[in-house]
Amino acid sequence: MATTVLIADDHQIMREGLKNLIDQQDGMQVIGEAGDGRRAVELTQEHSPNVVIMDVSMPGLNGIEATRQIKNQNPATKVLALSVHPGRHFVSDMLKAGAAGYLLKNCAFKEMKIAIDTLLEDHTYLSPGLTDVIVEDYVKQLNSGQTAVCAGLSSREREVLQLIAEGNSTKQIAQLLHVSAKTVATHREHIMSKLSIHNVVDLTKYAVREGLTSFEL
Repeated sequence: MATTVLIADDHQIMREGLKNLIDQQDGMQVIGEAGDGRRAVELTQEHSPNVVIMDVSMPGLNGIEATRQIKNQNPATKVLALSVHPGRHFVSDMLKAGAAGYLLKNCAFKEMKIAIDTLLEDHTYLSPGLTDVIVEDYVKQLNSGQTAVCAGLSSREREVLQLIAEGNSTKQIAQLLHVSAKTVATHREHIMSKLSIHNVVDLTKYAVREGLTSFEL
């Protein structure tokens, strides 16, 4: 039986290139493509792929939150993060969200094939050089006893925060999440209270700094 793969990346040319390469491999098949995290979650629920290749920075719902939702709903699906960001913050947050591997976009396709095979064997794969980043981050957390402030937000609150930072109105967010505007307003109040941030500009700066969105002011 072929290994089924879902590609989630907001750049169409990236998706098309990966699809062509993967479909040429014996025993591998791309069963869907998503241009944002929300669509990736939907397609994973629909098709239950063996592997999701997940871009970290995507509009609407970033790869970190999409991974968290996918692993909650489809725990058997392996998520392989694919990113231009080698920073420890991005790597550690993706792994905490449930990703089984983290690959940098400057890698060769041969490495991606190795990474996918590694994930399917229930092992973790990190691009060469990232292991030291993770170990260093882990040691720092042990020494400081600190956790990320963003960890105090619920998954839905992080989702709302990203949408706010990307310039969506309360009404637009309500439509995207299929909830009432009052519910969105309540989430925003809770976010501001938990973060001690009380204006949209500073919320946006925080979201960018924490890797929730790549949107820039």
